[in-house]
Amino acid sequence: MSFEKIKAAFTDSVNCVVSDISRYTVTPGRDFTRSRKMGADRLISFLVSCGSSSTRIELLDFFGLQADSPSASAFNQQRAKLRPEALEAVFHCFNSAVLDGADPRFRFLAADGSTFTFFSRPSFSSPEYFVSEGHFTKGFYSMHLNAFYDLQKHTYSDALIQPVHQKDEFRAFCDMVDRHDTRPGTRDVFIGDRGYCSYNNMAHVVEKGQYFLFRTKDIHSKGLVGNFDFPDTDSFDITVNVTLVRSHKKSIPVKEGFYRRYVDANASFDYVAYGSPDTYDLSFRIVRFPISDDSYECIVTSLPREEFPPVRIKLLYFSRWAIEGSFRKLKYTIGLSNFHAYRPEYIKQEIWAKLIAYNITETLISLTVIRHGQTKHEYKVNFSMAAHICRVSLRLHTGENPIDVMSLLQKELIPVRNDRRYPRLQTAHFRKPRYFIYRAA
Repeated sequence: MSFEKIKAAFTDSVNCVVSDISRYTVTPGRDFTRSRKMGADRLISFLVSCGSSSTRIELLDFFGLQADSPSASAFNQQRAKLRPEALEAVFHCFNSAVLDGADPRFRFLAADGSTFTFFSRPSFSSPEYFVSEGHFTKGFYSMHLNAFYDLQKHTYSDALIQPVHQKDEFRAFCDMVDRHDTRPGTRDVFIGDRGYCSYNNMAHVVEKGQYFLFRTKDIHSKGLVGNFDFPDTDSFDITVNVTLVRSHKKSIPVKEGFYRRYVDANASFDYVAYGSPDTYDLSFRIVRFPISDDSYECIVTSLPREEFPPVRIKLLYFSRWAIEGSFRKLKYTIGLSNFHAYRPEYIKQEIWAKLIAYNITETLISLTVIRHGQTKHEYKVNFSMAAHICRVSLRLHTGENPIDVMSLLQKELIPVRNDRRYPRLQTAHFRKPRYFIYRAA
C-alpha cells in the first residue's frame, strides 16, 4: 500500500462523515449547509494535519499562504459547529479501511491511559475538568484519555475521553471491550498493568470471548491474589477457579475446588447485583516469575498454557511498554500537548485528530521498505521526521506537485538501540500546560 492509497482512505473516511454531517453538528439542518472556504471536509483535514504553531500560522500553511485564507476567528466559528464525534467517526472509519487486513490468530492490545492538561476559563469549562493546586483557586484544566493500542501494528484501535474528575479506567476498559470489533478467526488479548486487574474487567473480556493478561500485586500483598494456596516455590504457574458472590449468605453453594470470593458494594461487578444470591464463576492462571535477583512479577491471565508458557507471558507483558512510548510520541511529536483552544469540546476534537495523525504516521512507517547493509546497528524510520512529512503531505490539494513520501521516509533513518536503559523519572501526576506564547514562529 502506497501513501496515495493511505491518503485516499483518509479522504474517503472524511467524505463518509461529511456526507451525513448533520449527525455530527451542534445544530443539525443548519450547520455546514452554506458553501464556505473552510467546509466540514477541510475543517477535519486541517485539524488532523495541524502542527504546534499558532492557529494563524497553521491556517496560512494549510491554504498555501493565500491572501484570502480564513482567519482564526472564521476557523473558530466553523469548529464550533462540529461535535467531537465527527473526528471519532473518521478515526474508526480510517482504521477499518486501512488497518484491517490479514489477521493473525492473536491480536495483542495494550490498555492504558494518559492525562492531558489545557488552559480554559470557568465560563468555557465545567468544574469536572478543573484541577486546583492545593487549597488555592488557581489551577488548570485536564481530561483523561483511555486507549487500546495494537502492539503488532503500533496503532490505536480505540479510545475513550473522560473529564479528569470522572476518570474511571475500570469503566472505560469495560466499555471499550464491550464495543470492540472482533474478527473471525482472531482472538484479542487485552494486556493491562496493575490498574486494570479486577474481576469485573476479567468478566467483561471472558463474556466477549477473548483473553486477558493483567499484572497484579504480588502474592504477599492484600491484592486480588493474596489469599490463594500457592506452591512453596518462588516461581510457579497455577490455575485457580473462583466463584464470585455478592451476598454474605452461607447457603449460597460453591462448586468443589472453587474459591469463594466476595465482591463488596464499593467494587463494580456488572454480572451479579449486590445482595443477590446469584454467583459468577471465573477460571484463570496465576503466573509468577523473577524479573531480577530479588523481585518477582505476578500475572493473571486466561491465555492457554500450551501456547503461552511463562516465558512467553513475560515477553508479552514487557511488550505492553510500547503504549507508554506511544503516549510520549502523541504528546511531544504529534503535538497533543499544544492545543489551539480553550473549550473542552474543541480539545476533544484535537485529541481525536491527533490519534488519526498518529495512526497515519505509524501505518506509513510500517510500509516503508528499509534496505539493511553491513552496518553496526539495524535502522528504523525516524518518527519525528515521518510525522512532519505526513503532516505536510496531507495538506497537498488535488493538482499540486506530489511528494514521494516513501522515498523521503527511506532516507530519514535512525539506529535501533534496544539495549539502552534509562531510569524512570518520578514526575508529578499532572503537568501544567504552557501558554500559547511558547509557540515558535
